[in-house]
Amino acid sequence: MTTPPVDLRELGRAVKQAQWRHHRALEKRLAPLGTTLAQWDALRAIDQNAGCSGHDLAQITFMSDQAFGTLASRLLLQGLIARSPGQGRRVEYRLTESGVALLTVAQAVVDELLEELFGGLDEGERVTLLSLLQRS
Repeated sequence: MTTPPVDLRELGRAVKQAQWRHHRALEKRLAPLGTTLAQWDALRAIDQNAGCSGHDLAQITFMSDQAFGTLASRLLLQGLIARSPGQGRRVEYRLTESGVALLTVAQAVVDELLEELFGGLDEGERVTLLSLLQRS
């Protein structure tokens, strides 16, 4: 007996639905900390990519340059990041002490949720899922 072909639209929708559920759950868990998924991701990206430009950070966080700039301005006003001139017109970002503290707490929340989301998968299934999602 042959397996019927998968409806690719249904597959695409299932991936999008999983992403949507994941983002909603993260937003809900991060809200009591006074932050959002986008803010956590920006703090994480800045922490892991010291000295990157705003353009580079926008790409890392899947944002437009304008969207990242707007978000960075909010993080700056909240005292979570600092900007400094880089080479040429480049602006470089770093976390402040408050940014490091928030990222540390938020990362624990994110890690807990990710364990819940993927805890039902054994290591082999996690490897397979990651491999499939990273294919281009």
